[in-house]
Amino acid sequence: MKEPFKSGFVSIIGRPNVGKSTLMNKLIGEKVAIMSNKPQTTRNRIQTVLTTKHYQAVFIDTPGIHTPKNKLGEFMVKSAMTTLNEVDAIFYLVEAEPFIGKTDQEIIERLKGIQTPVFLCINKIDSVPRETVLKTIETYREAYDFKEIIPISAYENTNVDAILKCMPAYLPEGPQFFPSDMLTDQPERQIVAEMIREKALHLLDKEIPHGIAIEIETMRKREEGDIVDIEATIVCERDSHKRIIIGKQGQMIKAIGSKARYDMERLLGSKIYLTLWVKVKKNWRDSDFLIKNYGYDKRDLM
Repeated sequence: MKEPFKSGFVSIIGRPNVGKSTLMNKLIGEKVAIMSNKPQTTRNRIQTVLTTKHYQAVFIDTPGIHTPKNKLGEFMVKSAMTTLNEVDAIFYLVEAEPFIGKTDQEIIERLKGIQTPVFLCINKIDSVPRETVLKTIETYREAYDFKEIIPISAYENTNVDAILKCMPAYLPEGPQFFPSDMLTDQPERQIVAEMIREKALHLLDKEIPHGIAIEIETMRKREEGDIVDIEATIVCERDSHKRIIIGKQGQMIKAIGSKARYDMERLLGSKIYLTLWVKVKKNWRDSDFLIKNYGYDKRDLM
């Protein structure tokens, strides 16, 4: 008897900087979500697709759950939480720590109100002793009835295959939602914008990246030659931030553009001619209009 095909949606949740985007990229084998060691890297829900002979899993990488300080932060948290009752399974990422912090306590309380099966993925096990991992398992097992508890290192790709082995059992029978060769539902313009923001996160001081957004002004392929012209603006909140983003003699913005261009060329398979500008929009993170204008639409959460 032929094995029935399964398909479903899986949400990846957790507090900021716990490794959600890294895990999602490892699960599908490609870099789609941007990664950084700074919190709140992901702002929107990003969907990626893993298709095998027996199932198709659509992973939703959510923004880190945290206490919001502005309207953008409120959008990010709501974006993460609204997926919980809409999916077929939840991967809840925590770090290997022998205690449950305030944010994770709040997440567990929210999980108690849903019916969706929850996997606990204890990440970054490569950086702590085995005894700490065992204590973490014991602590979280007492706090919530998880369907599976899986210690992993997303960065080192350790034990990530264990997630893929047990996940299909929790997916319902169903059709293939997306073509087999599709990796993400994100438009190319959005991925390109996120690549620029990722390089800014890596290169700029700690406080500045959370105050930036990326506008793709134009993106078009030339009629002659395999070249894509991209013009983009880095939006920041202060004049002092603008000076830092540009850098002495334009060195910082050149570095951001150079690193982003490398990833874009790998994504699009074309040579990229990238032009970057910087402009100031004071307090844009508290403006409903500007939040929407920069791609964070609250209607997506309705």
